[in-house]
Amino acid sequence: MAASLPAYADGDAARPARIILVGDSTMATRSGYGDALCQRLRAEVACINLARGGRSSGSFRAEGRWDDVQALLRDGAAYSASYVLIQFGHNDQPGKPGRSTDLVTEFPHNMARYVSEARALGGVPVLVTPLTRRSFKGAYLRDDLGPWASEVRRVARESGAVLIDLNRISADAVQAMGSAEADTLAQAPPGPNATTAAAAAIPGAAVEPQGTPKISFDRTHVGAKGASLFSGMVADELRRQVPALRPAFAPEP
Repeated sequence: MAASLPAYADGDAARPARIILVGDSTMATRSGYGDALCQRLRAEVACINLARGGRSSGSFRAEGRWDDVQALLRDGAAYSASYVLIQFGHNDQPGKPGRSTDLVTEFPHNMARYVSEARALGGVPVLVTPLTRRSFKGAYLRDDLGPWASEVRRVARESGAVLIDLNRISADAVQAMGSAEADTLAQAPPGPNATTAAAAAIPGAAVEPQGTPKISFDRTHVGAKGASLFSGMVADELRRQVPALRPAFAPEP
């Protein structure tokens, strides 16, 4: 099913768009790319980053955070459209009590429900596949989030939601740059034992803390350089797939 976008009424051009970010730490303030994406928009465009560290497609709703998104959508008359970017997967993986969801049943159901509920309140859902982790095995990037990305793609096809395949785009970029350069996208430089520790563990599988992670080296969260790179990818895809949003972006420096 092709992505369905809203038709705009006369006068919409005079009202700014709004973008609401829903996701985990890889999108959240300080640890993800979300704030950097907001900074790419013109000043009059509202951009609200509600992504929080440690949340999954299940726990974000269970904690009442989706209620906040729905309240915003109900109060959207001042905007030409409200785009809700939804990205989960990292904390839906097994081994994270209170957060993990079943890949076959719960995770796709949760993502489809976000799409339908956002639409019911006049929002435009945009599904985002999970940002790649940057752990390598030898010369090759580990694709441990691939199954969750595949489910998001399927939900987007079946629901007609706009899809930003950030998992694929970011993985291609990280693979091309290699492990050493990819490490420069982290929040802090790697310590002397970073390579050995990463090789001994499942990539990125340590349970992510609730809230904002401490500033430290890992291959999941991003610093300023990573946030700039990945927010640029999302911005490019939004401009390409949602023509109505092109004027919302400030000129690139």
